[in-house]
Amino acid sequence: MRVVPTRLAGVFRLSVDWLVDDRGEFGHAWTASELHLSGLRSDFVQVNVSRTTRALTLRGLHYQLPPSAEAKLVRCTKGAIFDACVDVRPGSASRGEWAGFELRADRDDGLYVSEGIAHGFMSLLDATEVHYSSTSFHDPERERGIRWDDPTIGISWPVRPLLVSAKDRAWPDLSAASEGEPV
Repeated sequence: MRVVPTRLAGVFRLSVDWLVDDRGEFGHAWTASELHLSGLRSDFVQVNVSRTTRALTLRGLHYQLPPSAEAKLVRCTKGAIFDACVDVRPGSASRGEWAGFELRADRDDGLYVSEGIAHGFMSLLDATEVHYSSTSFHDPERERGIRWDDPTIGISWPVRPLLVSAKDRAWPDLSAASEGEPV
């Protein structure tokens, strides 16, 4: 496994190093030791599965406040997604910056999303499935989000989504929070 930094601090691409023989391929999607060597958390407590029926359905942008803040490992296991990450960490030099990634089931990459990074994705194909592991359990009291189309962030989604839940449409803009406090 390879851990490769992206242009957004706190977000890393994870690539599988494959062992190939006449049976096929074998590799690690992630290992605690490689994450640890990169200074990343590896104490995952939950694996979530998201199945999205229709293409162009958007989920996010979500995160949790401390002490329930969570790092995530994200992998598309069926179909394809456009994954968006936004830095919402108070005091971060890259607060408000975003990065987007296409993750596909037919590729061998995933993402590591650090605590304090809002995360969301849009399905690019029908019948898409995403697995993401998290370092904290879901905590409804500390669940937060920011609007997927916040104009001050300016995420360049590949196309306008066809379906966004009422809950995700209701999240505030990042500017609704002061610099010293999380959204």
